[in-house]
Amino acid sequence: MPPQIFPNMGEYHAMYKESIENADAFWAEQADKYLSWFSPFTDVKAGGFEHGDMQWFLNGKTNASFNCIDQHLETNADQVAIIWEGDEPGQNRHITYAELHREVCKIANAMKAQGVQKGDTVAIYMPMVPELAFTMLACARIGAPHSVVFAGFSAESLRDRIAYADSKWVFVTDEGKRGGRTLPLKRIVDDACKGLESLVQKVFVFKRTGVDLAAAGNWVEGRDVWMDDLKEQQRPYCPPEWMDSEDCLFILFTSGSTGKPKGVAHTTAGYLLYAAMTCKTSFDLRPGDIHACVADCGWITGHSYIVYGPLCNGVTTVMFESTPTYPNPSRYWDLVEKHAVTSFYTAPTAIRAIMALGDENVTKHDRSTLRTLGSVGEPINPEAWQWYFNVVGNGNCSVVDTYWQTETGGHLMTPIPAKTPVKPGSCCFPFYGIDPVVLDAQSGAEIEGNGIEGVLCIKQSWPGIMRTCYGDHPRFMSTYLTAYKGYYFTGDGCRRDEDGYYWITGRVDDVLNCSGHRLGTAEIEAALCVSDKCAEAAVVGFPHDIKGQGIACYVVIPKDVEESDAVVKELKGQVRASIGAFATPDLIAVIPGLPKTRSGKIMRRILRKVVAAEEDSLGDTSTLADPSVVQKIIEKVKTLQKR
Repeated sequence: MPPQIFPNMGEYHAMYKESIENADAFWAEQADKYLSWFSPFTDVKAGGFEHGDMQWFLNGKTNASFNCIDQHLETNADQVAIIWEGDEPGQNRHITYAELHREVCKIANAMKAQGVQKGDTVAIYMPMVPELAFTMLACARIGAPHSVVFAGFSAESLRDRIAYADSKWVFVTDEGKRGGRTLPLKRIVDDACKGLESLVQKVFVFKRTGVDLAAAGNWVEGRDVWMDDLKEQQRPYCPPEWMDSEDCLFILFTSGSTGKPKGVAHTTAGYLLYAAMTCKTSFDLRPGDIHACVADCGWITGHSYIVYGPLCNGVTTVMFESTPTYPNPSRYWDLVEKHAVTSFYTAPTAIRAIMALGDENVTKHDRSTLRTLGSVGEPINPEAWQWYFNVVGNGNCSVVDTYWQTETGGHLMTPIPAKTPVKPGSCCFPFYGIDPVVLDAQSGAEIEGNGIEGVLCIKQSWPGIMRTCYGDHPRFMSTYLTAYKGYYFTGDGCRRDEDGYYWITGRVDDVLNCSGHRLGTAEIEAALCVSDKCAEAAVVGFPHDIKGQGIACYVVIPKDVEESDAVVKELKGQVRASIGAFATPDLIAVIPGLPKTRSGKIMRRILRKVVAAEEDSLGDTSTLADPSVVQKIIEKVKTLQKR
């Protein structure tokens, strides 16, 4: 499909040029347009990539909760702010901006009454219920950075994140609901808090199912508090804290290549501006719109495009608790029809899964309110793009294939509706203020012109960029800013085609992108090696029709352990228990040995080729300590793939 021609591409080019060449003036104008300030900033930006001391909107005072709620009360108090679509069809709540304000203020006051102070980090382990958004905004209101942990992580992973962020305060619901299943979230929090008794002071519990936690043995007297009861004793107004532009708004953990999760830290003004501006621009938001991002707030997509971006723009945002195929494959499109959704945002994984189940699940629902369809988490393949455009959008919607990361706060590259000519599968061009370069991976030199390929870096900072790894600035520097000095390193490879369009070619570090979730291979390897059934492990990604990337684990078992289906099942269970069900390996191959060089380095390149059935292009294996192991690995993987 050739690029679509829109009349406003010139407008994009002019605004983009202004954002790069006159960055200070451009961002000052956007900051005044999107945010309300208690005290104006004195300088637009300072610092840079050399020391990782980027600063935006210096000395300005504002509050994210105020911008997302209070500034809309005078004109839009009765407008719906949040539509909640529960796990079971027919379970809905509509919360107006006035109601949102009261709920957030009561929770904020309850937190303060229990001792939560400005600067305290607050861990949140909750399902997709409105109280999750209320709590995030209450934390922002009193200046307590929140650390939302996806409610699919195991107790072990949650414990690590609570300890790493030094979170004395934890929020949870009694249970969660997802896809017809009941999730024992409070029990998981109890397990996570074992060994953290000297750190965790309070666990605040919201009711979701109403289960008797005390009878189930999941209640700790003196530590656990029912937040539903506590907040009702509080005044429904809490004055917002005046936060400096560079005060931390939240921490969000993302997987890294070392096996230790990184606590990505975002600050108040820069992040909020960038989330709001990208949300409005990428989805063509207009007054009265209904925006449905069906991600989870445990990931950055939910932070930026369910909570902060839409609410700062004063539109209605949808929170979706369930899955795309429960109780049937029409669930997304029933949601679109029922709530008259205008913009819809999901992952290619979900699109491909639904596409495989037949068009009639989509076409039987009215989708005429849709204007913009978004894709997030990984590059969308052209076939899925065409189906999304033609079947879901009925050929009438803009499709925005967005490229960005937890670390960037918002979209780095995206088509802009009615402005950008689109090539299916390409994230097209950079967002305003983003100055991308393609570097030679070995030399670090910029590769000029079009029709080239290399690693993707960004040349100058932007307001939404992360500021540090929480409590570990050297790791921030080494991961993002010193790999290619003078640039922000995305960790991704890319191709710039003959027309200047960007195509993301995948991770170039040891991080997998499975169903849009970034998982460090070292993290999965560490989980496997906890088991006494695993002596060594190497994890790689491979092409997967639905997930984008599947997880393949090559495992060497101890000599006194006999290979069996039970052993493989136990190893899969170990990964589920250590990280979460979403990290369950797609393939575990028990092999006699890993392909290592004489110096002991594992040749993961060979393992990737084998699982992708590209054994004819393994390259030179003569440097391996035992080249004969390669053929044994190939035979084993082929046997497993035939099952």
